[in-house]
Amino acid sequence: MFVSDCRREFYDLIVTQRVLLLVASDVDALCACKILQALFQCDHVQYTLVPVAGWQELETAFLEHKDQFKYFVLINCGANVDLLEILQPEEDTLFFVCDSHRPINVVNVYNDTQIKLLVKQDDDLDVPAYDDIFRDEEDEEEDSENESDGSEPSEKRRRYEEEVIERTMRRRQRREWEARRREILFDYEQYEYHGTSSAMVMFDLAWIMSKDLNDMLWWAIVGLTDQWIQDKITQMKYVTDIGVLQRHVSRHNHRNEDEENSLSIDCMRIAFEYDLRLALYQHWSLYESLCNTSYTSASFKLWSVQGQKRLQEFLADMGLPLKQVKQKFNSMDISLKENLREMIEESANKFGMKDLRVQTFSIHFGFKNKFSASDIVYATTSLMENIEKEGHETTNFIKALDSLSRGNLDKLHQGLDLAKKQLRAIQQTVASCICTNLVISQGPFLYCSLMEGTPDVKLFSKPVSLCLLSKYLLKSFVCSTKNKRCKLLPLVMAAPMDVEQGTVIMVGIPPETESSDKKNFFGRAFEKAAESTNSRTLHNHFEMSIIELKTEDRSKFLDALISLLS
Repeated sequence: MFVSDCRREFYDLIVTQRVLLLVASDVDALCACKILQALFQCDHVQYTLVPVAGWQELETAFLEHKDQFKYFVLINCGANVDLLEILQPEEDTLFFVCDSHRPINVVNVYNDTQIKLLVKQDDDLDVPAYDDIFRDEEDEEEDSENESDGSEPSEKRRRYEEEVIERTMRRRQRREWEARRREILFDYEQYEYHGTSSAMVMFDLAWIMSKDLNDMLWWAIVGLTDQWIQDKITQMKYVTDIGVLQRHVSRHNHRNEDEENSLSIDCMRIAFEYDLRLALYQHWSLYESLCNTSYTSASFKLWSVQGQKRLQEFLADMGLPLKQVKQKFNSMDISLKENLREMIEESANKFGMKDLRVQTFSIHFGFKNKFSASDIVYATTSLMENIEKEGHETTNFIKALDSLSRGNLDKLHQGLDLAKKQLRAIQQTVASCICTNLVISQGPFLYCSLMEGTPDVKLFSKPVSLCLLSKYLLKSFVCSTKNKRCKLLPLVMAAPMDVEQGTVIMVGIPPETESSDKKNFFGRAFEKAAESTNSRTLHNHFEMSIIELKTEDRSKFLDALISLLS
């Protein structure tokens, strides 16, 4: 059931209870969690936080805690499956689900008692009508023996014939209704996509209760930026939501410039700005950032000698000396940095990169500390999927959560260093896949498989890193191929998951087109292909388009997928 008043139907209910928070492993979920934690701290709400990376962990966490808790808050998990069927809870258990995954399962939508959906009401949800999906069980078989024996045999026969006709009509109507129901559900559930960021939904709640702080606003901005970087929402949706947050930024960060009202340098300030679409460039060198940003790398085709030449020409066109470009951004001459954005934009337009400028926000505290929202997203993602130290996944989750707090700058800088390694690894893998022709057309989709022993292959056994690699690879492939048909195809990518158990992780992403609505059909296609071939698959991720598969079942699974999508 959709919650129309978050304060009355959600927050006021749980504020006096013990609550279990089940939080998915993505940056938007972490930001929503931080906002809710801050609200709980204000009102001294008792809660337990459990990170969940997939459906199995969600079930395990629920089974472990169902006796101690009656109130469960699920962040970025649980909306797109029938929760009651999976978890089998007691009747007095309440689930509050704040999840950006779409489509929302119809049983969750129409359950009035146990499932409360915290979803932005103006999202275009297109939920089928109740009567099209659910039907009250009718007692179709009427007992013909209840007839009175006093009537004539001919009268009995006539009634019996009428009943048979009526029953046949009912059965036909039911079959037609069921066929229509299947069709409606197929159309509704066919594509996977994302709605408004969960962090924004939680910030709205804080705002309604007049408890919104600048920190909470910053987390909402980071949650939205995560959706944009992971390519989960359209450019139009991103710009619209940026506009909503910009009004809040003006409200929170408005200060007159006279001395009485001026902010201390240590205070936190958020500013809206048009920034460059270059990853981590303020914490790296401009050269490294240009080489390791998907957009510029694909536009220049940096995996080729010709591409490297074009980059040199681009830098020459701007009039930037290589010595300046290759040193840390902070150490560049101030005279160059002052007009850098305008210089880069002007040259980028000449080289066909018209989208190098992007609307975003930055945060300042102290003299040295300035971060853009995308910096935080890259750093937090890298901490969450860190493979350098063999720690438990929960440790990585807690580190990533801590890095979002202003007091933990050391963790944030550690995340930025990891993010640079991750971006380098992605670009090197993209270059090697294109140069060795690893991306092959399978008919209805492109396919690329990373072999065991490939450099950094362990990093790509993690879902977010593999998705980023797939999106960067498809973007680069579309720029490099001359085949017009291949430019319009989606991509399926596989990487080794666990060598000992013989499993691979596989992800499907939609085509890289201008009009792309970011809807992904691979979730349902993977399910059907696995079902038809009895492949041993594990659909454990909250993103339906990511699955785990036994290595020896891969070829028959791919064959089924090709015939299904042809």
